[in-house]
Amino acid sequence: MTILLKNGKTIDYISQINEKMDILIRDDKIEKVEKEINENADKVIDCTGLFIIPGMIDIHCHLREPGFEYKETIKTGSQSAVKGGFTTICPMPNTKPTPDNINVLEQVIKEAKRVNLCNVLPYASVTKGEKGEELVDFKELKKAGAIAFSDDGMPVINANIMRQAIIEADKQGTFVASHCEEKTVGKGAINSGNVAEQLQVEGILPEAEEIMAAREIVISETNNVRAHICHISTKTSVNMIRDAKKRGVKVTCETCPHYYTFTQEEVLVSGTNAKMNPPLREEKDKQEIIKGLQDGTIDAIITDHAPHAEEEKQKDLTTAPNGIIGFETALAATITNLIDKNYITYLDLVRLTSYNPAQLLGLKNKGQISKTKDADLTIFDPNIEYIYQKEDIVSKSKNTPFIGKKLKGQVVYTIVSGKIVYEKA
Repeated sequence: MTILLKNGKTIDYISQINEKMDILIRDDKIEKVEKEINENADKVIDCTGLFIIPGMIDIHCHLREPGFEYKETIKTGSQSAVKGGFTTICPMPNTKPTPDNINVLEQVIKEAKRVNLCNVLPYASVTKGEKGEELVDFKELKKAGAIAFSDDGMPVINANIMRQAIIEADKQGTFVASHCEEKTVGKGAINSGNVAEQLQVEGILPEAEEIMAAREIVISETNNVRAHICHISTKTSVNMIRDAKKRGVKVTCETCPHYYTFTQEEVLVSGTNAKMNPPLREEKDKQEIIKGLQDGTIDAIITDHAPHAEEEKQKDLTTAPNGIIGFETALAATITNLIDKNYITYLDLVRLTSYNPAQLLGLKNKGQISKTKDADLTIFDPNIEYIYQKEDIVSKSKNTPFIGKKLKGQVVYTIVSGKIVYEKA
């Protein structure tokens, strides 16, 4: 099977291509990237006016299966992902049962292969049952297909357990993605501050994230091992990681579109659909997140796609679960709030959503548009403007503060392994 993409603006971070190019795909690989290709192909797509980037990779999401299929399934989550332009996604292990053993992990991998829409590379948990007490068998689970390890949703409170985990994951050539939350200062519904006071709910202190992030940096630096910090949201977290990287510490991190789009004031507009953990912070935090994306402190943009049923999110602010969906808005939110405001370029977008994530995961054939690389591509119209509507959402859950917001940029085609898995109607 051959596909020829004609006249699309091709953007690749590693080669610094940022111009109109033709791309020939043969089976599951990119065969040619040239100014003009005039070969016959089974399918020719005119990409005039469209941008082509390496397939977007989400290294942190939640698909809820097994155990919480009423919120999302591997199938519905994958459908949502490819609509959003993601060709590879990495679901976290806070399922029931959790993939702390080969059997559960292999079930997830088997179902993802059956669905066969995008690459699904699951995390295994760090501790058995995500209880923070007993480490899993890292070697066995890595061999069975775990892309990395995390107890995301639950912090590993015991520093000795986390130290052992980070060192062992590093030995296996992978990493632990740390959910940084110091529970003793982390109780609350939303960010501690004027909005929490106005709504008369307990606020989550920024130190809840920062204390744990500092711990992981210390473990990484002292032992010269790699550590990865999940969904950073505060100015202090960005500054600590920036300083650590300058010293050569092997620490990496990620953030989400909601942390550079919204502040805590969004809770007054969207209620529980703007409740997540870590919470939306203050304007100073938002601005430092943007600086961290600009200067390379933050390695990747992730969605933290976290589906919840409508009746769960209809509870009050204190009892409603944390999390919002994000696959279908990540690209447009980034174009609207970063690129169109001249904070970053499209080359930066590729660095943060394709190239760096591939490097973090050790995926040598992904994240680039060049000969012999995997034919995973995201093709979008950067100029389409629209109001994001609830009825347009493909995910099984609809919990997002982006509903009703004006966005710019829309995916037109998603190609995975040389196969068109999404085409805009």
